[in-house]
Amino acid sequence: MINIEDIKITPRDEQVLKLLVQGCSNKEIASVLNISPRTVKQHLRTLFLRAGIREGRKRVKLATAVFVKEQTQSCNHVIS
Repeated sequence: MINIEDIKITPRDEQVLKLLVQGCSNKEIASVLNISPRTVKQHLRTLFLRAGIREGRKRVKLATAVFVKEQTQSCNHVIS
């Protein structure tokens, strides 16, 4: 399991991850955060690289680590 505490995560990265874990698509994340889907993709790419993730299956581990840490909310909730 990936230890989320060992990865440098900016406040915006954390918002993107929370929505990803909730099952939101890049387009939905972009809409909620008022950024472009391309920016969402870049946040995710950077996070995966920081976590040393190069394979799709390991990306699920990162999402799972975030899920374990955070309480699941709806995609429509305002991010604090």
